[in-house]
Amino acid sequence: MCQPSPHLWNTCYRLLITFLFCVASSHAQGTTYVVLWFDTEDYIDPISDDAALRIANDLTAEGVRGTFKVVGEKARILERRGRRDVIEALGRHCIGYHSNWHSIQPVPAVSVQHLGFLEGADEFERRERSGFEDVGRIFGVTPVCYGQPGSSWAPQSNLALRRMGIHVYLDEGTQLGYNDQPVWYGGLLYVFNLGPYQLRADLDDDTPLPETFKQFDAAVSHFAGSSGGLISTVYHPTEFVHTEFWDAVNFANGTVRERKEWVLPKRRSEKDAEHCFGILKAYVEHAKSLHNVQFVTAADLIHIYATPIPPVVDTATLARHFKESISFLSMPSGDLSAADILLELLHVPARYVDGPTATGITTYEETTIPAFVFDSMLQDVRSFIETNHRLPNEVFVGSKTLSLVDFAATLAQHLLAPGPVLVVHGKVGFERCFSTDAQSAFKWPIHPEGFAPEELLQLARLQGWTLKPARLR
Repeated sequence: MCQPSPHLWNTCYRLLITFLFCVASSHAQGTTYVVLWFDTEDYIDPISDDAALRIANDLTAEGVRGTFKVVGEKARILERRGRRDVIEALGRHCIGYHSNWHSIQPVPAVSVQHLGFLEGADEFERRERSGFEDVGRIFGVTPVCYGQPGSSWAPQSNLALRRMGIHVYLDEGTQLGYNDQPVWYGGLLYVFNLGPYQLRADLDDDTPLPETFKQFDAAVSHFAGSSGGLISTVYHPTEFVHTEFWDAVNFANGTVRERKEWVLPKRRSEKDAEHCFGILKAYVEHAKSLHNVQFVTAADLIHIYATPIPPVVDTATLARHFKESISFLSMPSGDLSAADILLELLHVPARYVDGPTATGITTYEETTIPAFVFDSMLQDVRSFIETNHRLPNEVFVGSKTLSLVDFAATLAQHLLAPGPVLVVHGKVGFERCFSTDAQSAFKWPIHPEGFAPEELLQLARLQGWTLKPARLR
């Protein structure tokens, strides 16, 4: 039998090694996920129905699934107009929820501005549940995500959304964010404030397509050199057929109008609209052409990000972290929010709990706490958490109080150095993840002029106890 020559063996071996190295290298590269979503909201001009239909069908033809966040009134209007074709076309994609009325006052942030965390959650649910249920009924699926209209964001929505069965918050805004990637916050997976990874091809060519592709490729290259990442791309179907937004021409600065007084936004020419649809098609085709790029929907996000269940970390490590800063902690094995850490230090079983509802104060003036009093404090805090599923604002020391931050720091110090319970004043670290400029964070043409709800940002920071990075599986 003829035997291969040693030279041939060596050549085959080198080729095999090269092939295996290439395969291994490709698997080592981080995947770039792209969530492509459409705020489907214009219920004034019927031409926007056709725009949504065109986009949905074009994406289906490309083999790409988008996420259509539908306004409650938009869904009802589609039903009344008999647009089963639009409903069925969008239904082949992922359906999310985008508020009940979008720009009809009071918009979400306005409606809960002066309410606390719990009352605000009740009010948000009262106003929004019917729209959420209408979208579900009309499309035959439970909406999987939510995003606020404009910048009308409110932290109270998180609790209400969980009650409604929504676990993904998909939108853009500057109220909160960390490291330009998704986070867990308020018990939801937040795709929000992604900075340079909030990308889209400009429909009016203010940024030429080649420049957008260059930015997209740079993001893909960055994620390939790491563990991967997410690009968020948003459009509005109305943008493809109009030169101005339907709500800006009717409801600017908190304007209230009767329906009979609503006016149509200016339409694009048919040629211009075709150009816009072509830009989206080119953007999608470019993304598809790149290695290790994958389109995902809001429903997929829950599966590609690791569970928020915190890893097991030794008590000393957690206590030392809290002594330095009351904030989330990233470990090789996973991430822990400040709330996760506090529960672990208290020996409360791991679970999700909301943050405090108000800023607690420290009125206790002594430098130490008697051991029997501290033991009673620990029992009281555990009972509060078990009963209310949230962290307390402050902890009683007899008739006096420690703020939650000071209690956490004091507990950490005591676990590191058992003996006399020394009072330690804690330093909050997670507040760096939140905006301090309410005027800018809530800037939106539909909000009343000068709208700057600092109360909502303060509530948001209090819920920062729940924030931690979201990690790809």
